[in-house]
Amino acid sequence: MAILTTNDLRSPPALADGLRQTLPVKHRVVSIIAGFCLSLIMTSPIAQSDSATDPVTEMATLGGGCFWCVEAVFERIPGIRAVVSGYAGGETPNPTYKEVCEGSTGHAEVVQIEFEPARISYENLLKLFWQAHDPTTPNRQGADVGTQYRSIILYHNDAQKQAAERSRQAATSALGQPVVTEIVPLKKFYPAEDYHQDYFRKNPKAPYCVAVIHPKLKKLDQLGPSK
Repeated sequence: MAILTTNDLRSPPALADGLRQTLPVKHRVVSIIAGFCLSLIMTSPIAQSDSATDPVTEMATLGGGCFWCVEAVFERIPGIRAVVSGYAGGETPNPTYKEVCEGSTGHAEVVQIEFEPARISYENLLKLFWQAHDPTTPNRQGADVGTQYRSIILYHNDAQKQAAERSRQAATSALGQPVVTEIVPLKKFYPAEDYHQDYFRKNPKAPYCVAVIHPKLKKLDQLGPSK
């Protein structure tokens, strides 16, 4: 007796006809039912790729001082899937934290944000970005001084470039003084060392977190969500 396989159940009609001629009626009925059930399984929502139901996401890359602080600001926001601290804007490949701090790489400390535009727009990310740091001080945020702490937006496409330029102009008008934030294309993003990732969540009582990040988050909470 012929052995029926899963591939046989999805075979073309000609092969299926051959099987029907070699199988008893009872087995033909079983094969038809099994094929029908298999087709239902293969076309059911559960069997479909998860990507069909995953929300669409985009990437944004921003720098506004120490990435520990910027990361802590954005990772709390609904619609943001992930925030990764890293380096970008320079020329040195695969920079280390020590090299970036020395100021010889040209890189800035930045965060790369994966977000759902259906829940939070790129424009609203930028509004929060302006609130979360001082974009009027070149190469400095508070006590953090150096080119690695410069204010920078690294756009991923032309739409982001245009949105960033409009947003910077609006921020300049709102602040009443020049905004020094760079707007440049993202060439390459280098994730920072593991101990920098989720730094505030892992070290909420660290001196920098207590002195700088906690007060900043409290201030942003008082301002309310960006709209």
